[in-house]
Amino acid sequence: MCDELIHPGLVSDSRLSRRTFGLMTAALAGTTGTALAQTNVTATDVMVKTADGNCDAVLIHPRGEGKWPAVLIWPDIMGLRPVFRDMGERLAAGGYTVLVVNPFYRSARAPVIGDNFDFGNPEQRAKLTGYRSAMANDGIDRDAVAYLAFLDAQGVTDTGKKAGVQGYCMGGALSFRTAAAVPNRIGAVGSFHGGNGLVTDKPDSPHLLIAKTNAAYLVCQAQNDDASNPKMKDDLKAAFAAAGKTATVEVYHGNHGWCVKGSQVYNEAEAERAWTNLTALYRMNLA
Repeated sequence: MCDELIHPGLVSDSRLSRRTFGLMTAALAGTTGTALAQTNVTATDVMVKTADGNCDAVLIHPRGEGKWPAVLIWPDIMGLRPVFRDMGERLAAGGYTVLVVNPFYRSARAPVIGDNFDFGNPEQRAKLTGYRSAMANDGIDRDAVAYLAFLDAQGVTDTGKKAGVQGYCMGGALSFRTAAAVPNRIGAVGSFHGGNGLVTDKPDSPHLLIAKTNAAYLVCQAQNDDASNPKMKDDLKAAFAAAGKTATVEVYHGNHGWCVKGSQVYNEAEAERAWTNLTALYRMNLA
């Protein structure tokens, strides 16, 4: 979970107003619902049926004939928004079928924040933490099963290859849960500035799920998350070693949120390093 003591305040994106987001989606979708946001990928706004309702999401894959490994993207606590569409398009352009979900579909349609969201504002922050609280662990696990089933039902998904899952901020813990919920599908997990929620003293701590998974891991921690809990990286490494999993756990020279454009602490050099390591993880394990 994101913590107001470590998360930056303002998150800015002129595309984030609901009107602009809707116009952008409509302009890209046209009459068929297919968005050509880049010349080499196709993005489609979709609804994924889950046990608890219908999740609004975007499905993205390379243009042309073919099938590609599946990847699920869990956004950060500010949810599905244009910057995560951009990230999904970039990943898809590399040869993947990508689903970027609105994790808060039980509470609101995306986008759930406006163009100048201030995480330091208690009222605005409480809105998001309320959305997060509506996501019980068993519901998250059911969602993960539904999202992978949706991906596997697409004609552009290569179901003969393992799938990947990546998450940012709270999405790091959700990615661990996904790997445990569908262990026979997930071959690689990426967590970026996952915060202190990856290791807790509770029986539902994400790190306790590692032994139930069949994935390789890339865990990229923020330097201020590490400063607040320097023991966590060692606990993670010990858990991976005990479970016999291949994993890289590293503290990056960026603060919580450094991977996501629009954040006050976006660090392009470290974000690109994390992206390079993620694509290497997928190339090696999604086969």
